[in-house]
Amino acid sequence: MSWLVHGVRFGCEIAAVVAVVWWGWPVLGIVAGAVVILLWGAWVAPKAKRRLPDPARFVLELVIFGLATVAFAEVGQTVIAVGFAVAAVVSAALSRRYPPP
Repeated sequence: MSWLVHGVRFGCEIAAVVAVVWWGWPVLGIVAGAVVILLWGAWVAPKAKRRLPDPARFVLELVIFGLATVAFAEVGQTVIAVGFAVAAVVSAALSRRYPPP
């Protein structure tokens, strides 16, 4: 079960970057995507040197996923936005139940 949760979560991480880049393409999107990558890598990623403790990390994840959901909706992808939101929230919550190895 752990591999499934973390596989979906990784897909959501990539989709979040795609969403903000798509939303702000070209210049703002590249900057927004870089910010998401830097935030995730610095404070959320399992091997981050300054990984935030829960619940702060969980809140940051939800903020990033929420912004990505809005970005999908803003580019007219409402169905994808809803599916992404559900997958992101469920995988973020379940990743606490099944932590990475």
